Amino acid sequence: MKASGPQRIVIVTDAWTPQVNGVVRTLQSVSAELRTMGHQVQIISPDQYGSIPCPTYPEIRLALARARTIGRVIADFQADAVHLATEGPLCLAARHWCLRNRVPFTTAYHTHFPDYVAKRTGLPASWFWRYIRWFHGPAQSVLVSTRSVREQLRAHGIAQVRPWGRGVDQTGFGPDVQPHPAFANLPRPIQLYVGRVAIEKNLEAFLQNGHPGTKVVVGDGPARAALEQQFPDALFLGALSGPDLTGTYSGADVFVFPSRTDTFGLVMIEALACGTPVAAYPVTGPVDIVTPETGGLSETLEDAIAQALTRDRDACAAYGRCFTWRVSASQFLAGLHPVEPGALADAA
Repeated sequence: MKASGPQRIVIVTDAWTPQVNGVVRTLQSVSAELRTMGHQVQIISPDQYGSIPCPTYPEIRLALARARTIGRVIADFQADAVHLATEGPLCLAARHWCLRNRVPFTTAYHTHFPDYVAKRTGLPASWFWRYIRWFHGPAQSVLVSTRSVREQLRAHGIAQVRPWGRGVDQTGFGPDVQPHPAFANLPRPIQLYVGRVAIEKNLEAFLQNGHPGTKVVVGDGPARAALEQQFPDALFLGALSGPDLTGTYSGADVFVFPSRTDTFGLVMIEALACGTPVAAYPVTGPVDIVTPETGGLSETLEDAIAQALTRDRDACAAYGRCFTWRVSASQFLAGLHPVEPGALADAA
């Protein structure tokens, strides 16, 4: 969207606080950057409506709101652009209202939803790709974080993809932060994971890898209790933020990203910005982020870790800090589609 001046942007999302994940952090960071750039942003999120717990993941609440209710917020705000960030019930309601009233909208593909749901249900991922094609099909554009995921969506029949990268908080993440005190006497190398502790993150592959050293898990989620019992030699620090979180990044020898279902992996560039190389599988997300100078990619995590441990930490930090939220917000703004003046006047 070519902005001739400040824009009024509605972002509808089923992922919001108190959830802690990459989608929420991305939307918070981008909306804050957009406001700094002079735009007005209206967030429509689950905390504003009644909700029920998500099946198999009760920490996530599914909001219950009628399409007309969501539409009234969009119309009253007199939005210049409407963006649907997720594929859940709030965005379904907004999608229905927009289509009924011929209001254009954009969407985003944050997570490999078919693989994610297949992991939790045991059903074939192909079943859920039908839903993805249906949901995103009417969007004017679908904002996607990396080249490999854009190619994957095109292969599944979603052609209107646009780039939308991610950023790092330049004031919070850096190599000079003091290491977390829990690392003081741990056997090296310290192998770090940060993120949700859930089945789709493939944490067992990380915790089972045979590379010597100490495995540290930062984050919380439904799989934590079982994994703590199964892997008593690993250190589980729970959810951290601020200097405590940054200190785990800067104090680790290698950051391990075992997920095969992420589209980007915000934690990888945060680790890199702190000077910590990344080890991962050569799958969507890591293949677009991890370079030969900043980490290791292999179908065997032990090999990926061994490669990453040889990388120069200064090079990692310099590369990680190239990712900024200002660039991300500008890409987001460019991918939006304008609502024509007066289009909301007669919206039902």
